[in-house]
Amino acid sequence: MKLLKQLIPILEWLPNYKASNFRGDFIAGITVGIILIPQGIAYALIAGLPPIYGLYAALVPQLMYAIFGSSRQVAVGPVAMDSLIVATGVSTLALAGSESYISIAILLALMVGVIQFFMGVFRLGFIVNFLSKPVITGFTSAVALIIGLNQFKNLLGVDFIQSDQIQILLEDIWSNILSFNNHTTLIGIGAILIIIIFRKINKNIPNALIVVIISILVMRYFGKNFIDVSIVKEIPSGLPKFDIPNFEFEQIRELLPIALTLVMVGYLETISIGKSLEAKQDEYRIRPNQELIALGVSNIVGSLFKAYPSTSSFSRSAINEESGGKTGMAAIISFGMVLITLLFLTPLFYHLPKTVLAAIIIVSVAGLINFKEASFLWKSNTLDFWLMMATFLATLLLGIEFGIITGVGLSLIVLIFRTSRPYVTELGQVPDSDFYRNKNRFKDVIVEKDIIIFRFDAQLFYANASYFRDNLEEMTLAKGDNLKLIVLDGESINRVDSTGVEMLKDRVRFYKKKGITFYFAGIKGPVRDSLFKAGLLEIVDVSHFFMRAYGAVKFYKTGDRDHQKKYAEYIHQAYH
Repeated sequence: MKLLKQLIPILEWLPNYKASNFRGDFIAGITVGIILIPQGIAYALIAGLPPIYGLYAALVPQLMYAIFGSSRQVAVGPVAMDSLIVATGVSTLALAGSESYISIAILLALMVGVIQFFMGVFRLGFIVNFLSKPVITGFTSAVALIIGLNQFKNLLGVDFIQSDQIQILLEDIWSNILSFNNHTTLIGIGAILIIIIFRKINKNIPNALIVVIISILVMRYFGKNFIDVSIVKEIPSGLPKFDIPNFEFEQIRELLPIALTLVMVGYLETISIGKSLEAKQDEYRIRPNQELIALGVSNIVGSLFKAYPSTSSFSRSAINEESGGKTGMAAIISFGMVLITLLFLTPLFYHLPKTVLAAIIIVSVAGLINFKEASFLWKSNTLDFWLMMATFLATLLLGIEFGIITGVGLSLIVLIFRTSRPYVTELGQVPDSDFYRNKNRFKDVIVEKDIIIFRFDAQLFYANASYFRDNLEEMTLAKGDNLKLIVLDGESINRVDSTGVEMLKDRVRFYKKKGITFYFAGIKGPVRDSLFKAGLLEIVDVSHFFMRAYGAVKFYKTGDRDHQKKYAEYIHQAYH
Protein backbone atom coordinates (compact mmCIF):
# COMPACT_ATOMS: atom_id res chain seq x y z
CA MET A 1 0.00 0.00 0.00
CA LYS A 2 2.87 2.36 0.80
CA LEU A 3 4.41 1.73 -2.65
CA LEU A 4 1.03 2.36 -4.29
CA LYS A 5 0.75 5.70 -2.48
CA GLN A 6 4.20 6.65 -3.72
CA LEU A 7 3.23 5.81 -7.31
CA ILE A 8 -0.21 7.46 -7.06
CA PRO A 9 0.12 10.35 -4.54
CA ILE A 10 -3.62 11.18 -4.59
CA LEU A 11 -4.14 7.99 -2.56
CA GLU A 12 -2.02 9.57 0.16
CA TRP A 13 -3.85 12.90 0.58
CA LEU A 14 -7.42 12.27 -0.65
CA PRO A 15 -8.46 9.62 1.98
CA ASN A 16 -7.13 11.97 4.70
CA TYR A 17 -8.63 15.11 3.16
CA LYS A 18 -9.59 17.73 5.75
CA ALA A 19 -12.88 19.56 5.35
CA SER A 20 -11.13 22.69 6.64
CA ASN A 21 -9.04 22.74 3.44
CA PHE A 22 -12.03 22.76 1.09
CA ARG A 23 -12.83 26.48 1.26
CA GLY A 24 -9.27 27.42 0.29
CA ASP A 25 -9.10 24.72 -2.40
CA PHE A 26 -12.47 25.78 -3.83
CA ILE A 27 -11.53 29.46 -4.07
CA ALA A 28 -8.10 28.60 -5.52
CA GLY A 29 -9.61 26.17 -8.04
CA ILE A 30 -12.19 28.71 -9.22
CA THR A 31 -9.57 31.48 -9.42
CA VAL A 32 -7.08 29.37 -11.39
CA GLY A 33 -9.89 28.13 -13.66
CA ILE A 34 -11.02 31.70 -14.40
CA ILE A 35 -7.46 32.59 -15.44
CA LEU A 36 -6.76 29.30 -17.21
CA ILE A 37 -9.67 29.47 -19.68
CA PRO A 38 -8.68 32.72 -21.46
CA GLN A 39 -4.99 31.82 -21.13
CA GLY A 40 -5.59 28.41 -22.69
CA ILE A 41 -7.30 30.01 -25.69
CA ALA A 42 -4.48 32.56 -25.98
CA TYR A 43 -1.68 30.01 -25.71
CA ALA A 44 -3.26 27.83 -28.40
CA LEU A 45 -2.88 30.79 -30.75
CA ILE A 46 0.84 31.01 -29.87
CA ALA A 47 1.17 27.30 -30.68
CA GLY A 48 -0.46 27.90 -34.07
CA LEU A 49 -3.52 25.83 -33.12
CA PRO A 50 -7.26 26.59 -33.10
CA PRO A 51 -8.38 28.07 -29.71
CA ILE A 52 -10.26 24.93 -28.63
CA TYR A 53 -6.99 23.01 -28.34
CA GLY A 54 -5.86 25.32 -25.55
CA LEU A 55 -8.90 24.17 -23.55
CA TYR A 56 -8.19 20.53 -24.40
CA ALA A 57 -4.64 21.00 -23.04
CA ALA A 58 -6.16 22.49 -19.87
CA LEU A 59 -8.50 19.55 -19.30
CA VAL A 60 -7.14 15.99 -19.03
CA PRO A 61 -3.46 16.88 -18.23
CA GLN A 62 -4.63 18.88 -15.22
CA LEU A 63 -6.60 15.93 -13.82
CA MET A 64 -3.76 13.47 -14.45
CA TYR A 65 -1.31 15.68 -12.59
CA ALA A 66 -3.70 15.98 -9.63
CA ILE A 67 -3.65 12.16 -9.41
CA PHE A 68 0.06 11.48 -10.01
CA GLY A 69 1.89 14.70 -9.04
CA SER A 70 3.83 14.88 -5.78
CA SER A 71 3.16 18.63 -5.47
CA ARG A 72 -0.35 19.48 -4.35
CA GLN A 73 -0.24 23.12 -5.47
CA VAL A 74 1.39 23.10 -8.92
CA ALA A 75 -1.07 24.08 -11.67
CA VAL A 76 -0.61 22.20 -14.96
CA GLY A 77 -1.86 23.11 -18.42
CA PRO A 78 -0.84 25.04 -21.53
CA VAL A 79 1.92 27.62 -21.02
CA ALA A 80 3.36 30.35 -23.23
CA MET A 81 6.92 29.01 -23.44
CA ASP A 82 5.99 25.46 -24.42
CA SER A 83 3.41 26.81 -26.88
CA LEU A 84 6.08 28.80 -28.70
CA ILE A 85 8.43 25.81 -28.75
CA VAL A 86 5.60 23.73 -30.27
CA ALA A 87 5.01 26.40 -32.92
CA THR A 88 8.74 26.58 -33.69
CA GLY A 89 9.10 22.83 -34.16
CA VAL A 90 5.85 21.93 -35.86
CA SER A 91 5.74 24.90 -38.26
CA THR A 92 8.70 23.43 -40.16
CA LEU A 93 6.66 20.30 -40.91
CA ALA A 94 3.16 21.61 -41.65
CA LEU A 95 1.08 24.73 -42.21
CA ALA A 96 -0.10 26.31 -38.91
CA GLY A 97 -3.72 25.47 -38.10
CA SER A 98 -3.99 22.69 -40.70
CA GLU A 99 -5.18 19.17 -39.87
CA SER A 100 -1.64 17.88 -40.38
CA TYR A 101 -0.26 20.57 -38.05
CA ILE A 102 -2.78 19.69 -35.34
CA SER A 103 -2.02 15.98 -35.70
CA ILE A 104 1.74 16.57 -35.37
CA ALA A 105 1.29 18.81 -32.29
CA ILE A 106 -0.75 16.07 -30.58
CA LEU A 107 1.86 13.46 -31.56
CA LEU A 108 4.49 15.74 -30.01
CA ALA A 109 2.58 15.64 -26.70
CA LEU A 110 2.63 11.83 -26.80
CA MET A 111 6.38 11.79 -27.49
CA VAL A 112 7.10 14.27 -24.70
CA GLY A 113 4.96 12.24 -22.30
CA VAL A 114 6.64 8.93 -23.13
CA ILE A 115 10.13 10.42 -22.67
CA GLN A 116 9.14 12.06 -19.37
CA PHE A 117 7.49 8.89 -18.09
CA PHE A 118 10.46 6.64 -18.77
CA MET A 119 12.90 9.22 -17.40
CA GLY A 120 10.88 9.12 -14.17
CA VAL A 121 10.68 5.31 -14.08
CA PHE A 122 14.44 4.98 -14.57
CA ARG A 123 15.09 7.85 -12.10
CA LEU A 124 16.85 10.09 -14.60
CA GLY A 125 15.62 13.37 -13.14
CA PHE A 126 19.19 14.26 -12.19
CA ILE A 127 19.99 14.90 -15.88
CA VAL A 128 18.19 18.23 -15.73
CA ASN A 129 20.62 19.35 -13.01
CA PHE A 130 23.09 20.04 -15.80
CA LEU A 131 21.06 23.16 -16.55
CA SER A 132 22.18 25.73 -14.00
CA LYS A 133 19.98 28.55 -12.71
CA PRO A 134 21.78 31.23 -14.81
CA VAL A 135 21.09 29.14 -17.94
CA ILE A 136 17.41 28.80 -17.00
CA THR A 137 17.19 32.55 -16.33
CA GLY A 138 18.80 33.43 -19.66
CA PHE A 139 16.64 30.95 -21.57
CA THR A 140 13.30 31.92 -20.00
CA SER A 141 14.02 35.65 -20.33
CA ALA A 142 14.85 35.27 -24.04
CA VAL A 143 11.81 33.08 -24.73
CA ALA A 144 9.55 35.57 -22.89
CA LEU A 145 10.87 38.36 -25.13
CA ILE A 146 10.35 36.28 -28.28
CA ILE A 147 6.81 35.32 -27.21
CA GLY A 148 5.95 38.97 -26.55
CA LEU A 149 7.27 40.14 -29.93
CA ASN A 150 5.41 37.35 -31.73
CA GLN A 151 2.16 38.68 -30.24
CA PHE A 152 2.57 42.04 -32.01
CA LYS A 153 0.84 40.36 -34.97
CA ASN A 154 -2.44 40.09 -33.06
CA LEU A 155 -1.89 43.11 -30.83
CA LEU A 156 -1.49 45.56 -33.74
CA GLY A 157 -3.48 43.73 -36.39
CA VAL A 158 -0.51 43.44 -38.76
CA ASP A 159 0.49 40.21 -40.50
CA PHE A 160 4.03 40.11 -39.10
CA ILE A 161 6.35 37.14 -39.66
CA GLN A 162 6.27 34.60 -36.80
CA SER A 163 9.75 33.44 -35.77
CA ASP A 164 11.85 32.40 -32.78
CA GLN A 165 14.78 34.57 -33.90
CA ILE A 166 14.66 38.16 -32.67
CA GLN A 167 16.52 39.74 -35.58
CA ILE A 168 13.92 38.41 -38.05
CA LEU A 169 11.07 39.63 -35.84
CA LEU A 170 12.53 43.11 -35.29
CA GLU A 171 13.35 43.62 -38.97
CA ASP A 172 9.78 42.74 -40.01
CA ILE A 173 8.19 44.79 -37.22
CA TRP A 174 10.34 47.81 -38.15
CA SER A 175 9.37 47.51 -41.82
CA ASN A 176 5.62 47.10 -41.30
CA ILE A 177 4.71 48.69 -37.96
CA LEU A 178 3.19 51.78 -39.62
CA SER A 179 0.54 49.47 -41.12
CA PHE A 180 -1.02 48.90 -37.69
CA ASN A 181 -4.80 48.69 -37.43
CA ASN A 182 -6.12 51.61 -35.34
CA HIS A 183 -9.05 49.84 -33.71
CA THR A 184 -7.13 46.62 -33.03
CA THR A 185 -4.20 48.52 -31.52
CA LEU A 186 -6.50 50.69 -29.38
CA ILE A 187 -8.31 47.67 -27.91
CA GLY A 188 -5.05 45.74 -27.35
CA ILE A 189 -3.18 48.55 -25.62
CA GLY A 190 -6.30 49.38 -23.60
CA ALA A 191 -6.43 45.74 -22.44
CA ILE A 192 -2.76 45.86 -21.40
CA LEU A 193 -3.36 49.03 -19.36
CA ILE A 194 -6.43 47.56 -17.64
CA ILE A 195 -4.52 44.39 -16.70
CA ILE A 196 -1.58 46.40 -15.33
CA ILE A 197 -3.89 48.69 -13.32
CA PHE A 198 -5.76 45.77 -11.77
CA ARG A 199 -2.47 44.04 -10.96
CA LYS A 200 -1.29 47.16 -9.16
CA ILE A 201 -4.52 47.28 -7.14
CA ASN A 202 -4.58 43.57 -6.21
CA LYS A 203 -2.83 40.60 -7.85
CA ASN A 204 -5.73 38.31 -6.93
CA ILE A 205 -8.19 40.23 -9.11
CA PRO A 206 -8.95 38.05 -12.19
CA ASN A 207 -7.72 40.76 -14.56
CA ALA A 208 -7.57 38.45 -17.60
CA LEU A 209 -11.20 37.46 -17.15
CA ILE A 210 -12.27 41.09 -16.69
CA VAL A 211 -10.67 42.27 -19.95
CA VAL A 212 -12.08 39.23 -21.75
CA ILE A 213 -15.63 40.01 -20.54
CA ILE A 214 -15.33 43.75 -21.30
CA SER A 215 -13.94 43.15 -24.80
CA ILE A 216 -16.58 40.52 -25.64
CA LEU A 217 -19.36 42.91 -24.57
CA VAL A 218 -17.83 45.76 -26.60
CA MET A 219 -17.53 43.59 -29.72
CA ARG A 220 -20.98 42.04 -29.17
CA TYR A 221 -22.88 45.30 -28.90
CA PHE A 222 -20.63 47.77 -30.74
CA GLY A 223 -19.02 45.42 -33.23
CA LYS A 224 -20.31 47.34 -36.22
CA ASN A 225 -17.84 50.08 -35.33
CA PHE A 226 -14.98 47.56 -35.11
CA ILE A 227 -15.53 45.30 -38.11
CA ASP A 228 -11.80 45.42 -38.89
CA VAL A 229 -10.88 43.85 -35.52
CA SER A 230 -10.10 40.12 -35.75
CA ILE A 231 -12.11 37.97 -33.33
CA VAL A 232 -11.83 34.33 -32.23
CA LYS A 233 -15.21 33.41 -33.78
CA GLU A 234 -16.68 29.95 -33.32
CA ILE A 235 -15.10 27.61 -30.79
CA PRO A 236 -16.61 24.10 -30.95
CA SER A 237 -18.53 22.85 -27.93
CA GLY A 238 -18.18 19.39 -26.46
CA LEU A 239 -15.47 17.20 -24.98
CA PRO A 240 -12.49 15.88 -26.96
CA LYS A 241 -12.94 12.36 -28.27
CA PHE A 242 -10.53 9.57 -27.42
CA ASP A 243 -8.17 8.99 -30.33
CA ILE A 244 -4.68 7.50 -30.66
CA PRO A 245 -2.39 9.98 -32.45
CA ASN A 246 -1.31 9.03 -35.96
CA PHE A 247 2.43 8.87 -36.48
CA GLU A 248 5.18 7.91 -38.86
CA PHE A 249 8.71 7.00 -37.77
CA GLU A 250 10.15 9.72 -39.98
CA GLN A 251 7.98 12.28 -38.17
CA ILE A 252 9.15 10.99 -34.80
CA ARG A 253 12.78 11.36 -35.87
CA GLU A 254 12.17 14.94 -37.01
CA LEU A 255 10.28 15.85 -33.84
CA LEU A 256 12.75 14.25 -31.40
CA PRO A 257 14.98 17.35 -30.86
CA ILE A 258 11.98 19.59 -30.13
CA ALA A 259 10.45 16.88 -27.92
CA LEU A 260 13.65 16.67 -25.85
CA THR A 261 13.66 20.47 -25.55
CA LEU A 262 10.08 20.40 -24.25
CA VAL A 263 10.97 17.62 -21.80
CA MET A 264 13.86 19.61 -20.35
CA VAL A 265 12.03 22.94 -20.22
CA GLY A 266 8.80 21.44 -18.86
CA TYR A 267 10.54 19.50 -16.12
CA LEU A 268 12.67 22.48 -15.13
CA GLU A 269 9.58 24.68 -14.86
CA THR A 270 7.76 22.10 -12.74
CA ILE A 271 10.66 21.45 -10.37
CA SER A 272 11.42 25.18 -9.99
CA ILE A 273 7.79 26.00 -9.18
CA GLY A 274 7.27 22.93 -7.02
CA LYS A 275 10.38 23.59 -4.90
CA SER A 276 9.42 27.23 -4.31
CA LEU A 277 5.92 26.19 -3.17
CA GLU A 278 7.30 23.33 -1.09
CA ALA A 279 9.41 25.78 0.93
CA LYS A 280 6.25 27.59 2.10
CA GLN A 281 4.64 24.59 3.83
CA ASP A 282 5.38 21.37 5.76
CA GLU A 283 2.62 19.11 4.44
CA TYR A 284 4.43 17.37 1.58
CA ARG A 285 7.76 17.08 -0.25
CA ILE A 286 8.45 17.22 -3.97
CA ARG A 287 9.84 13.99 -5.47
CA PRO A 288 11.62 14.89 -8.74
CA ASN A 289 11.28 11.50 -10.43
CA GLN A 290 7.59 11.29 -9.49
CA GLU A 291 7.14 14.71 -11.09
CA LEU A 292 8.55 13.31 -14.32
CA ILE A 293 6.12 10.39 -14.14
CA ALA A 294 3.22 12.77 -13.43
CA LEU A 295 4.11 15.05 -16.35
CA GLY A 296 4.59 11.99 -18.55
CA VAL A 297 1.18 10.54 -17.72
CA SER A 298 -0.40 14.01 -18.15
CA ASN A 299 0.99 14.38 -21.65
CA ILE A 300 0.42 10.77 -22.71
CA VAL A 301 -3.22 10.66 -21.60
CA GLY A 302 -3.71 14.26 -22.71
CA SER A 303 -2.55 13.39 -26.24
CA LEU A 304 -5.23 10.67 -26.40
CA PHE A 305 -7.78 13.46 -25.86
CA LYS A 306 -6.32 15.94 -28.37
CA ALA A 307 -4.09 17.94 -26.01
CA TYR A 308 -0.81 19.45 -27.20
CA PRO A 309 2.23 19.46 -24.80
CA SER A 310 1.50 20.97 -21.40
CA THR A 311 3.43 21.56 -18.21
CA SER A 312 3.22 23.62 -15.01
CA SER A 313 2.55 27.35 -15.05
CA PHE A 314 4.58 29.82 -12.92
CA SER A 315 1.74 32.35 -12.68
CA ARG A 316 -1.18 29.96 -12.13
CA SER A 317 0.73 27.90 -9.54
CA ALA A 318 1.57 31.06 -7.59
CA ILE A 319 -2.05 32.23 -7.77
CA ASN A 320 -3.20 28.76 -6.65
CA GLU A 321 -1.04 28.97 -3.52
CA GLU A 322 -1.87 32.63 -2.81
CA SER A 323 -5.61 31.93 -3.14
CA GLY A 324 -5.48 29.25 -0.44
CA GLY A 325 -5.00 26.04 -2.44
CA LYS A 326 -3.61 23.30 -0.21
CA THR A 327 -4.21 20.07 -2.11
CA GLY A 328 -4.87 18.66 -5.56
CA MET A 329 -8.58 19.27 -4.95
CA ALA A 330 -8.01 22.79 -6.30
CA ALA A 331 -6.79 21.30 -9.60
CA ILE A 332 -9.82 18.99 -9.73
CA ILE A 333 -12.11 22.03 -9.31
CA SER A 334 -10.23 23.88 -12.09
CA PHE A 335 -10.67 20.78 -14.23
CA GLY A 336 -14.41 20.95 -13.54
CA MET A 337 -14.52 24.58 -14.68
CA VAL A 338 -12.82 23.78 -17.98
CA LEU A 339 -15.18 20.81 -18.40
CA ILE A 340 -18.25 23.04 -17.96
CA THR A 341 -16.77 25.63 -20.33
CA LEU A 342 -16.21 23.02 -23.05
CA LEU A 343 -19.73 21.64 -22.66
CA PHE A 344 -21.74 24.85 -22.38
CA LEU A 345 -19.76 28.11 -22.50
CA THR A 346 -17.57 28.12 -25.64
CA PRO A 347 -20.17 30.10 -27.69
CA LEU A 348 -19.63 33.03 -25.28
CA PHE A 349 -16.08 33.49 -26.64
CA TYR A 350 -17.22 34.05 -30.24
CA HIS A 351 -16.69 37.85 -30.11
CA LEU A 352 -13.42 37.73 -28.16
CA PRO A 353 -10.82 39.92 -29.96
CA LYS A 354 -7.49 38.24 -30.66
CA THR A 355 -5.72 41.47 -29.69
CA VAL A 356 -7.01 41.01 -26.12
CA LEU A 357 -5.52 37.52 -26.01
CA ALA A 358 -2.24 39.02 -27.24
CA ALA A 359 -2.44 41.60 -24.43
CA ILE A 360 -2.95 38.86 -21.81
CA ILE A 361 0.06 36.94 -23.14
CA ILE A 362 2.36 39.98 -23.34
CA VAL A 363 1.65 41.05 -19.76
CA SER A 364 1.97 37.46 -18.54
CA VAL A 365 5.36 36.76 -20.13
CA ALA A 366 6.81 40.20 -19.29
CA GLY A 367 7.26 38.97 -15.72
CA LEU A 368 9.56 36.19 -16.94
CA ILE A 369 12.21 38.67 -18.14
CA ASN A 370 14.41 38.60 -15.05
CA PHE A 371 16.39 41.85 -14.80
CA LYS A 372 16.84 41.41 -11.04
CA GLU A 373 18.65 38.08 -11.39
CA ALA A 374 20.93 39.53 -14.10
CA SER A 375 21.85 42.45 -11.83
CA PHE A 376 22.50 40.10 -8.90
CA LEU A 377 24.76 37.82 -10.97
CA TRP A 378 26.72 40.80 -12.35
CA LYS A 379 27.56 41.81 -8.78
CA SER A 380 28.05 38.36 -7.25
CA ASN A 381 29.40 35.97 -9.90
CA THR A 382 30.77 37.24 -13.22
CA LEU A 383 31.13 33.76 -14.76
CA ASP A 384 27.47 32.92 -14.06
CA PHE A 385 26.43 36.31 -15.47
CA TRP A 386 28.17 35.63 -18.79
CA LEU A 387 26.78 32.09 -18.82
CA MET A 388 23.30 33.59 -18.50
CA MET A 389 24.00 36.21 -21.19
CA ALA A 390 25.40 33.63 -23.62
CA THR A 391 22.27 31.49 -23.26
CA PHE A 392 20.05 34.58 -23.53
CA LEU A 393 21.72 35.81 -26.74
CA ALA A 394 21.93 32.33 -28.29
CA THR A 395 18.21 31.80 -27.71
CA LEU A 396 17.34 35.24 -29.10
CA LEU A 397 19.55 35.09 -32.18
CA LEU A 398 19.67 31.38 -33.06
CA GLY A 399 16.28 30.18 -31.86
CA ILE A 400 14.85 28.22 -28.95
CA GLU A 401 16.29 24.83 -29.85
CA PHE A 402 19.82 26.18 -30.30
CA GLY A 403 19.39 28.25 -27.16
CA ILE A 404 18.72 25.21 -24.99
CA ILE A 405 21.60 23.30 -26.66
CA THR A 406 23.92 26.25 -25.99
CA GLY A 407 22.77 26.43 -22.38
CA VAL A 408 23.34 22.72 -21.76
CA GLY A 409 26.71 22.81 -23.52
CA LEU A 410 27.94 25.84 -21.60
CA SER A 411 26.67 24.39 -18.30
CA LEU A 412 28.70 21.23 -18.95
CA ILE A 413 31.79 23.25 -19.91
CA VAL A 414 31.53 25.35 -16.74
CA LEU A 415 30.95 22.21 -14.65
CA ILE A 416 34.02 20.53 -16.15
CA PHE A 417 36.08 23.70 -15.70
CA ARG A 418 35.09 24.08 -12.06
CA THR A 419 35.58 20.42 -11.16
CA SER A 420 38.88 20.19 -13.04
CA ARG A 421 40.27 23.29 -11.32
CA PRO A 422 38.96 23.23 -7.74
CA TYR A 423 40.23 25.40 -4.93
CA VAL A 424 43.53 24.24 -3.42
CA THR A 425 45.50 25.82 -0.61
CA GLU A 426 48.13 25.34 2.06
CA LEU A 427 46.95 25.34 5.65
CA GLY A 428 48.68 26.88 8.66
CA GLN A 429 48.15 26.39 12.38
CA VAL A 430 46.03 28.92 14.25
CA PRO A 431 48.27 30.16 17.13
CA ASP A 432 47.72 28.40 20.49
CA SER A 433 45.18 25.96 19.06
CA ASP A 434 44.91 22.62 17.29
CA PHE A 435 43.12 24.12 14.25
CA TYR A 436 44.55 24.55 10.76
CA ARG A 437 43.18 27.18 8.40
CA ASN A 438 43.77 28.60 4.90
CA LYS A 439 46.96 30.68 4.99
CA ASN A 440 45.61 32.99 2.26
CA ARG A 441 42.58 33.98 4.33
CA PHE A 442 44.04 33.90 7.83
CA LYS A 443 47.27 35.88 7.82
CA ASP A 444 48.29 35.09 11.40
CA VAL A 445 48.43 31.29 10.99
CA ILE A 446 51.77 29.54 11.49
CA VAL A 447 53.20 27.94 8.33
CA GLU A 448 56.23 25.80 9.01
CA LYS A 449 59.14 25.56 6.58
CA ASP A 450 59.45 21.79 6.65
CA ILE A 451 55.72 20.89 6.49
CA ILE A 452 52.99 21.30 3.87
CA ILE A 453 49.35 20.82 4.89
CA PHE A 454 47.72 20.51 1.46
CA ARG A 455 43.93 20.90 1.17
CA PHE A 456 42.06 19.91 -2.01
CA ASP A 457 38.40 21.06 -2.16
CA ALA A 458 36.77 18.58 -4.55
CA GLN A 459 36.45 14.95 -5.49
CA LEU A 460 39.72 13.60 -6.89
CA PHE A 461 39.18 12.07 -10.32
CA TYR A 462 40.55 11.87 -13.85
CA ALA A 463 39.60 15.46 -14.76
CA ASN A 464 41.55 17.10 -11.94
CA ALA A 465 44.25 14.57 -11.00
CA SER A 466 46.87 16.48 -13.02
CA TYR A 467 45.76 19.75 -11.44
CA PHE A 468 46.24 18.17 -7.97
CA ARG A 469 49.72 16.95 -8.89
CA ASP A 470 50.82 20.26 -10.43
CA ASN A 471 49.64 22.40 -7.50
CA LEU A 472 51.25 20.08 -4.96
CA GLU A 473 54.48 20.14 -6.97
CA GLU A 474 54.40 23.94 -7.05
CA MET A 475 54.06 24.10 -3.27
CA THR A 476 56.84 21.59 -2.68
CA LEU A 477 59.21 23.50 -4.97
CA ALA A 478 58.47 26.68 -3.02
CA LYS A 479 59.54 24.92 0.22
CA GLY A 480 62.77 23.66 -1.36
CA ASP A 481 65.10 21.33 0.51
CA ASN A 482 63.53 22.22 3.86
CA LEU A 483 60.44 20.11 3.16
CA LYS A 484 60.20 16.90 5.19
CA LEU A 485 56.47 16.21 5.52
CA ILE A 486 53.39 16.50 3.28
CA VAL A 487 49.95 16.11 4.90
CA LEU A 488 46.98 15.74 2.58
CA ASP A 489 43.94 17.22 4.34
CA GLY A 490 41.16 15.19 2.72
CA GLU A 491 38.12 16.50 4.59
CA SER A 492 36.76 18.06 1.39
CA ILE A 493 37.45 15.03 -0.82
CA ASN A 494 34.24 12.97 -1.06
CA ARG A 495 35.17 10.60 -3.88
CA VAL A 496 38.24 9.28 -5.65
CA ASP A 497 38.44 7.27 -8.86
CA SER A 498 41.15 4.94 -10.18
CA THR A 499 43.03 7.78 -11.92
CA GLY A 500 43.09 9.77 -8.70
CA VAL A 501 44.33 6.79 -6.68
CA GLU A 502 47.10 5.98 -9.15
CA MET A 503 48.22 9.60 -9.14
CA LEU A 504 48.35 9.57 -5.31
CA LYS A 505 50.34 6.34 -5.27
CA ASP A 506 52.74 7.82 -7.80
CA ARG A 507 53.19 10.98 -5.69
CA VAL A 508 53.79 9.00 -2.50
CA ARG A 509 56.54 6.98 -4.23
CA PHE A 510 58.00 10.13 -5.81
CA TYR A 511 58.29 12.03 -2.53
CA LYS A 512 59.46 8.94 -0.67
CA LYS A 513 62.50 8.80 -2.96
CA LYS A 514 63.21 12.43 -2.02
CA GLY A 515 63.07 11.63 1.68
CA ILE A 516 59.70 13.37 2.18
CA THR A 517 57.05 11.60 4.29
CA PHE A 518 53.41 11.58 3.09
CA TYR A 519 50.53 11.55 5.62
CA PHE A 520 46.74 11.54 5.14
CA ALA A 521 44.36 13.43 7.45
CA GLY A 522 40.57 13.62 7.62
CA ILE A 523 40.02 11.07 4.85
CA LYS A 524 36.36 9.98 4.74
CA GLY A 525 35.56 6.29 5.14
CA PRO A 526 34.35 5.58 1.57
CA VAL A 527 37.37 7.43 0.12
CA ARG A 528 39.71 5.56 2.43
CA ASP A 529 38.12 2.26 1.30
CA SER A 530 38.81 3.16 -2.33
CA LEU A 531 42.43 3.96 -1.52
CA PHE A 532 42.95 0.75 0.38
CA LYS A 533 41.27 -1.44 -2.25
CA ALA A 534 43.52 0.11 -4.90
CA GLY A 535 46.63 -0.98 -3.00
CA LEU A 536 47.75 2.22 -1.27
CA LEU A 537 48.60 0.25 1.88
CA GLU A 538 51.30 -1.55 -0.10
CA ILE A 539 53.35 1.67 -0.14
CA VAL A 540 51.94 3.53 2.89
CA ASP A 541 51.56 2.20 6.43
CA VAL A 542 48.09 2.43 7.97
CA SER A 543 49.66 4.50 10.77
CA HIS A 544 50.08 7.34 8.26
CA PHE A 545 46.33 8.04 8.40
CA PHE A 546 45.08 10.59 10.94
CA MET A 547 41.73 12.04 12.01
CA ARG A 548 42.97 15.62 11.68
CA ALA A 549 45.95 17.55 10.36
CA TYR A 550 46.91 18.54 13.91
CA GLY A 551 47.29 14.86 14.87
CA ALA A 552 49.52 14.21 11.85
CA VAL A 553 51.85 17.12 12.67
CA LYS A 554 51.94 16.19 16.36
CA PHE A 555 52.80 12.59 15.51
CA TYR A 556 55.57 13.78 13.16
CA LYS A 557 57.06 16.09 15.81
CA THR A 558 56.59 14.15 19.05
CA GLY A 559 56.00 10.57 17.95
CA ASP A 560 52.78 10.16 19.95
CA ARG A 561 52.69 6.53 18.96
CA ASP A 562 50.25 5.17 21.54
CA HIS A 563 47.44 7.42 20.36
CA GLN A 564 48.23 6.83 16.68
CA LYS A 565 48.51 3.08 17.16
CA LYS A 566 44.94 3.00 18.53
CA TYR A 567 43.64 5.06 15.60
CA ALA A 568 45.50 2.88 13.08
CA GLU A 569 43.96 -0.24 14.62
CA TYR A 570 40.52 1.41 14.43
CA ILE A 571 40.97 2.18 10.72
CA HIS A 572 42.24 -1.33 10.05
CA GLN A 573 39.21 -2.89 11.78
CA ALA A 574 36.80 -0.55 9.96
CA TYR A 575 38.30 -1.49 6.61
CA HIS A 576 38.29 -5.21 7.23
